[in-house]
Amino acid sequence: MNLYSNLTDQELIRLYIAGNNPAFTTLVHRHKNKIFTTIVLLVRDRNLAEDIFQEVFIKIVNALQSGQYTDNSRFLAWAVRIAHNACISHFRKTHTRPQIVTSYNDDLGNNMELSEHSQEHRIIKAEITEEINVMLDRLPRLQREVLILRYYADLSYKEIAQTIGISINTALGRVRYALGNLRKQMGVESLASAQ
Repeated sequence: MNLYSNLTDQELIRLYIAGNNPAFTTLVHRHKNKIFTTIVLLVRDRNLAEDIFQEVFIKIVNALQSGQYTDNSRFLAWAVRIAHNACISHFRKTHTRPQIVTSYNDDLGNNMELSEHSQEHRIIKAEITEEINVMLDRLPRLQREVLILRYYADLSYKEIAQTIGISINTALGRVRYALGNLRKQMGVESLASAQ
């Protein structure tokens, strides 16, 4: 068991700033899946996401070492904001938008604890994950973005608003519309499979 695993993010950050590198390693391992999954879902390209992920952690290290991080922030929300901004910067530099990829196949469930399940259960889970990815890709970009930040990055509505630069009510509305659109898609899918 990791010596630092019971410490809070703030305690790990204080230790890292004081020169304790293993504390930062623990912090990275604690949040890397959510941050990486958020980046992958925003850019829709695993290789590009790996590059941006490395860039994000370089920015995090520089910000921590220069004292730009304040203790009153939630580390994950702050790190996701940096990741989101890095994705936006990439699209601005390349004058592109993320493409809709209906065959995207990443294990979005890797944040969930998997116990030993039957092969049938794993196949069903993979099919459901792929169906959710396809439906997520069909959403308008702004709705997809808030769903990713809310349910994959686990940000609050206030943190989403701060990350994207919108009001809390707008963030709440976009999530509500996105969930409604997903429900409609699920209804259409279930009608099509019933016929």
